[in-house]
Amino acid sequence: MTTRAGFIALIGEPNAGKSTLLNRMVGAKVSIVTHKVQTTRARIRGVAMEGESQLVFVDTPGLFKPRRRLDRAMVAAAWGGAADADVVVLLVEAHRGITEGVERILEGLGEIGQGRKVALAINKIDKVQAEELLGLTKKLNDAYDFAETFLISAERGHGVEDLRHWLAQEVPEGPWLYPEDQIADLPMRMIAAEMTREKLTLRLHQELPYQLTVETENWEERKDGSAKIDQVIYVVRDGHKGIVLGKRGETIKAVSQAARAELEEFLDRKVHLFLQVKVRPNWLEEAERYSEMGLDFKDGNA
Repeated sequence: MTTRAGFIALIGEPNAGKSTLLNRMVGAKVSIVTHKVQTTRARIRGVAMEGESQLVFVDTPGLFKPRRRLDRAMVAAAWGGAADADVVVLLVEAHRGITEGVERILEGLGEIGQGRKVALAINKIDKVQAEELLGLTKKLNDAYDFAETFLISAERGHGVEDLRHWLAQEVPEGPWLYPEDQIADLPMRMIAAEMTREKLTLRLHQELPYQLTVETENWEERKDGSAKIDQVIYVVRDGHKGIVLGKRGETIKAVSQAARAELEEFLDRKVHLFLQVKVRPNWLEEAERYSEMGLDFKDGNA
């Protein structure tokens, strides 16, 4: 029995469907999925088993043109994840085609694609006609020498099995990197914080979510098998605190209920979740906040 194991980096523009694909591959929700862009901040690793192969997915932040320190750290993390991987999968949205962002990624692949297989996954195929899809496939393969091309719908699951099967054959031979029943190597505290941040992102005004972060400050295992989780939501301005709390605390209450329900489902036990909102005007410039998110503060330097 030959076992295989390797790291697979999912790269692409924000909203290309990387988190949805990761969750579909792993069969559990390990990466937050929202309709807002740039929601994945850390390189979340999800682990999937396919036959005798262990596939360790690195879900990188979306690649985009960075403007702020946090943006730069996220983009550095994305390229770092791709450069460290055994196999890279580039996700491109079928209906958006070759955007300026995709062109930039193709250029970047020229540098990090050497010595590793790069597959193309055209996602959201249900949004375009077959002829358009064929044209896009040809253009992308003319622009870069992809090892294989997959036409998928990460949301509906179409084509995902073929991609997983191919990846299982491409990762190197060797012992498994994680216990068979482990689906993510992120600490549970961080997964819990991400779940709360997802609920905030879905609930709040478009501009606000990128200026807040959530940290799990305390995690207490109780004798009855339940968990008490204390989290802090950091915002940069007093005005933002009011938005997060909402009228008569309605917003924070709704976010807390939604996050708790998802945590209970994920952990399969009762959860007592307590949220606090604190103003930290400079959290975007604090090294400690970056390490909490699994990002390198130094990578944010201009």
